[in-house]
Amino acid sequence: MKILFIGTGLMGAPMAQKLLESGQDVTVYNRDIKKAEALKSFGAKIEESLKTAFSGIDIIVFMVSDYNAIRSLLDCINKKDLMGKTVIQMSTISPKENIMLENELNGIGCNFMEAPVLGSISQIQQKTLIVLVGSSAPLFELHKDLFTSFSNRIDHVGGVGKASALKLGLNQLIIGLTSVFTMSLGFIRENNIDINLFMDIVRQSALYAPTFDKKLNNYLERDFSNPNFPLKHLLKDLNLIEAAFSEKNINTETLKGIRIILQESVNSGMGDLDYSALYNTVHKNPSET
Repeated sequence: MKILFIGTGLMGAPMAQKLLESGQDVTVYNRDIKKAEALKSFGAKIEESLKTAFSGIDIIVFMVSDYNAIRSLLDCINKKDLMGKTVIQMSTISPKENIMLENELNGIGCNFMEAPVLGSISQIQQKTLIVLVGSSAPLFELHKDLFTSFSNRIDHVGGVGKASALKLGLNQLIIGLTSVFTMSLGFIRENNIDINLFMDIVRQSALYAPTFDKKLNNYLERDFSNPNFPLKHLLKDLNLIEAAFSEKNINTETLKGIRIILQESVNSGMGDLDYSALYNTVHKNPSET
């Protein structure tokens, strides 16, 4: 099968690379073509225009920033070019948005799957990305092997909307765990308590989450460069989470304070840094040396 991979950013580029390394026939498109050019060395064909991108293509993968980006791309496409093809939508958007896309594309004779992922660049490279699929069972069976290029866990969650709901539930944990840990870490440091003692106790307790250690050096060094997930995207996900949770009558009051922290971080110019940079907003004017 021939794949058109749309979106070669932080996640999209290594995912497309893994597809190429596994022997897939991949054409890539990115609005900033410079971000796609490195994939030429792995055998990718670079498409400069969506108007000519779909000839001979079987599968179109979207891995872009948000629903508005998907919408703007679809609006540039002659919908007849999608007839008989399958769209695999891997960006993090809301269940409602994925369902709208499914209805729209099914209406023109195009199959649709949602397949958001959990993990980041290192998981792609290690082929341990977790792929959450929302689709019909037959469509899942037809295309599930495609994901093995970068994943060793592929879960069929249910119909379209189910996988994106699960993804938002998981991302809410990222937001919550990161924000509450940075508060405690800042407090411990301001009280001149040994960080190693603090972490040893946390690791041996029921309070521990591996993400604490994953980002610990970022916090201690205050180095948030080389992001694997930019802070501005975490804020975008928080907005999706708050809306989707509220629709299901889940109280989201606890997210309001985190929203203030994330928005302040973005407003301070940290939007393109790793999401752990929210620590700089949580723990300002530090006394540590």
